Amino acid sequence: MRRNFYFFYNICVKYFVSILKIIKTLAKLASCVYNENMAVTTSNYYGKIVITDSAIAMTASNACMDCYGVLDLVSRTLTDSIKALFNKQIAGKGVKVTTVKNKINIELFVVLCAGVNISAVTDSIIETVKYNVELYTGMRVENVVVNVVGVRV
Repeated sequence: MRRNFYFFYNICVKYFVSILKIIKTLAKLASCVYNENMAVTTSNYYGKIVITDSAIAMTASNACMDCYGVLDLVSRTLTDSIKALFNKQIAGKGVKVTTVKNKINIELFVVLCAGVNISAVTDSIIETVKYNVELYTGMRVENVVVNVVGVRV
């Protein structure tokens, strides 16, 4: 009887350790895929200014949520969902920012309210996000892409 218990206990411990290793690997992958070191830079009379992609994502997220008809921004990748499981703060959930030669490209993943004109709301989101990001960062936004993931009541 004791032998069966120890055998079962050893199997459970081995599976638990392997699951922990998988979770640790996924967490490392999540931190590697979302690179927060990307940034736009500018120089002026006073010095060099560096704005990270996460700061731009937070600005775009706040601007998007202020638009009429937007209910929520959804996670853009599996790694965001994994970070949410570990209660890590996701800077700019539902926003993907890429910078190429100090030009900003923004991709948004939104859920809209039912009964609104989708094209009018997406046009409003594009203009609002572009204006706010250019206002706060002083950089040019090359394009804003809005992906409507769903519509909720």
